[in-house]
Amino acid sequence: MIKFLLLLVLLCCCCYVSTAEKKTYIVHMARHQIPATFGEDHTYWFDSSLKSVSESAEMIYTYQNVIHGFSTRLTEEEAEALENVPGIVSVLPELKYELHTTRTPEFLGLEQKGNLFPQSAGEGDVIIGILDTGVWPESKSFDDTGMGPVPGAWNGACETGTNFTAASCNRKLIGARFFAKGYEATLGPIDETKENRSPRDDDGHGTHTSTTTGGSVVAGANLLGYAAGSARGMAPRARIAVYKVCWMGGCFSSDILGAMEKAITDNVNVLSLSLGGGTADYYRDSVAIGAFSAMEKGILVSCSAGNAGPTPYSLSNVSPWITTVGAGTLDRDFPAYVSLGNGKNYSGVSLYRGPTLPDKMLPIVYAGNASNSTSGALCMPGTLIPEKVKGKIVLCDRGVNARVQKGSVVKAAGGAGMVLTNTAANGEELVADAHLLPATTVGQKAGDEIRKYVISDSAPSAAILFEGTKLGIQPSPVVASFSSRGPNTITPEILKPDILAPGVNILAGWSGSVGPTGLPDDTRRVEFNIISGTSMSCPHVSGLAALLKAAHPDWSPAAIRSALMTTAYTAYKNGKVLQDLATGNPSTPFDHGAGHVDPVSAVDPGLVYDISADDYFDFLCALNYTAAQIQVVTKRNTTCVPTKTYSVSNLNYPSFAVMVTSDSTGKSGGSTVVKHTRTLTNVGPAGSTYKVSTFSDSKSVQMTVEPETLNFGQVNEKKSYTVTFTVGAMAVSSNAFGRVEWSDGKYVVGSPVAVSW
Repeated sequence: MIKFLLLLVLLCCCCYVSTAEKKTYIVHMARHQIPATFGEDHTYWFDSSLKSVSESAEMIYTYQNVIHGFSTRLTEEEAEALENVPGIVSVLPELKYELHTTRTPEFLGLEQKGNLFPQSAGEGDVIIGILDTGVWPESKSFDDTGMGPVPGAWNGACETGTNFTAASCNRKLIGARFFAKGYEATLGPIDETKENRSPRDDDGHGTHTSTTTGGSVVAGANLLGYAAGSARGMAPRARIAVYKVCWMGGCFSSDILGAMEKAITDNVNVLSLSLGGGTADYYRDSVAIGAFSAMEKGILVSCSAGNAGPTPYSLSNVSPWITTVGAGTLDRDFPAYVSLGNGKNYSGVSLYRGPTLPDKMLPIVYAGNASNSTSGALCMPGTLIPEKVKGKIVLCDRGVNARVQKGSVVKAAGGAGMVLTNTAANGEELVADAHLLPATTVGQKAGDEIRKYVISDSAPSAAILFEGTKLGIQPSPVVASFSSRGPNTITPEILKPDILAPGVNILAGWSGSVGPTGLPDDTRRVEFNIISGTSMSCPHVSGLAALLKAAHPDWSPAAIRSALMTTAYTAYKNGKVLQDLATGNPSTPFDHGAGHVDPVSAVDPGLVYDISADDYFDFLCALNYTAAQIQVVTKRNTTCVPTKTYSVSNLNYPSFAVMVTSDSTGKSGGSTVVKHTRTLTNVGPAGSTYKVSTFSDSKSVQMTVEPETLNFGQVNEKKSYTVTFTVGAMAVSSNAFGRVEWSDGKYVVGSPVAVSW
């Protein structure tokens, strides 16, 4: 008995024994600290370190590229113990990420200017990796007719799984993988009666994003007759590689890192991620950490900004080595009008196609007055009283549940149609949906008037008229209300979002597993769907980045992003600033970043702001990160130089975010003086002379640039300049905006300026 107790004590000294709940953790290890006894076998070292705190724990993934380490399931006590094991840099809990859920090429000028991208063969060598919900390989957008052999640099695979074989890939869709180990470790085995445990897309989102970024040309594309025309991705000759990381229960960071790990070794050139998980310091953000490794390998990483707008400080994916994309509108709409019994008409939008309403006015009722629930106005499931809505048009308030679900609720209760009205949260933003019954969405102002009529009239009536597809809508683009806004909560000195791209009512490929609404009771099946979100704007930029990579194979990810940003436009042809749909007022750099993308100009930008991995390392030093925190992001066994002065504001970014604080140095005469230094690289012709101009919308913010002229005698020559911002006391309580532009008469290289207290 004594021997048994002694053995038990010895075992407990070696490892923690706990019945506490286990969670998934991402374990970062110091590559250079591997003990000599393990030689070069890092996986054995990982496992030995893990077993030192838990004999039962197993590694979910091992990582060598995105991070150096592994993921595993541990109790909180085991995770704390593991942090004290030699060679462990950090042990971070897994994060859950969510999706940021034809006409576009013409709107961006790509149809008429295709000759500006002469390296068509080069485009076929560019590989775009998409991390999303998978792919529907039967989509016509993956037709590989006329495409050459798969690029020799490709190291990827077409993984088999439920309803997916190697034959599902071709010369367009050259790779497809799925990552479910982290998901299953947390939520249990995937229910294959509900979703395919394979790269196959059961959601539609992944097929939509992948075909937006690089889908082949498909004639006659449409959704239920809407937006008819040819559909094509931004880079229709590029190759697509899909990495399924999102499942019905979400997207888990261990799987995302596993996918990025494979994408790097597969040799993709661009990575597109239309997902996010809030904000966290860079050393705690798995996407930011993985993106740093991708950037070091020359891979541009494009991410959606998020759909939490128009609230300030609502951005996701804000690290400076990620290209952060906001959403704007197209010049296309799908009008559906509401005609009331009092003779008034209101414009809305809809993608409904099916049996129409009777050719007469129908009774209309406000959902809040046809329910016994306090949330009845929202048309939540089970809240409507059938006797009060049968045969009537129902007015529902937007919010909480999905817009299309509200229509399904009305239909189930016997309603004939629906008018969905925005509330203050969405204002005048109109997003079209393929409703299951005759329905339209109207803005807040129209909705308030309709509601007032319905409640006050003794016998209110209405009709809904559908007008199909309308082109030439102006002004366009405008910043979508849902598009997340700056300032940057992690590093205010880095202006985000970077750029705006089409993200409202976008037509692209769809999954055959689900109807256009995504609702279980939607039995319709379509080849293309129209949806909205920064999830849609992100793949636009990913595809455009692929075009630039094909035209300029030697450009770094930072140079490609710079070309897209410095050539973006911030005003309409009439000179007025791009409008913010949320307010109706001019948008600011916190809304649109550098402006709306203009790919025709971006292919030949004149000058670029380049940034190396070493520059980003210095940036992390300027944030006063510890050596361990920097190592988590960079995997480098390098420390910041104590005698070197690091400055966050001097990162060679193509924009300026000026922070004025109470302890700012350089004060004189009641003003605060802040200096930012930048370096431009000439990618245009030799012998060019650029002159600078500045603009500020506030008299309290003055800008001077030294030198005012830059002479470039050679291609790839670099020249530096310093902007001095003098901020008067009147500006410290608000924001001010402006621009810095360099021009040689042909090229205009523009950078937005945002000054904040």
